[in-house]
Amino acid sequence: MPFMFKGLEHTAIASPDPQKLAQWYVDHLEFRINFTYAGNYFVRASNGSMLEIIPAEGDRQPETMKTPGIRHLAIEVDDFDKATEILKAKGVEMRGGPIETQGNRLQFFSDGDGNIVHLIARPQPLP
Repeated sequence: MPFMFKGLEHTAIASPDPQKLAQWYVDHLEFRINFTYAGNYFVRASNGSMLEIIPAEGDRQPETMKTPGIRHLAIEVDDFDKATEILKAKGVEMRGGPIETQGNRLQFFSDGDGNIVHLIARPQPLP
């Protein structure tokens, strides 16, 4: 019997300017805008994962890496060094240097709204 629940279809991010943030993902991370409605923007990565960028209500609350809620988005890359250099060339400011742990390579940065994003390259996929 196939699984009833297949996995995450998309994750939503509230933004003061959804169109601008959607375009940031297009310009910087090679996503494409694949659907819009009522001010919401769906952007899709080459692996099929999607973000829904929705209009924000209210002010952003202060957050840290351990504040409850979604803390970061991890973007899988084939060529870690090249991806990092491309982002730097596009003016994306890195949050510290690359981190290497258990063979994994990570590089943190912020998207156009200040959300935490990181690149990740793993020697082997997680089980």
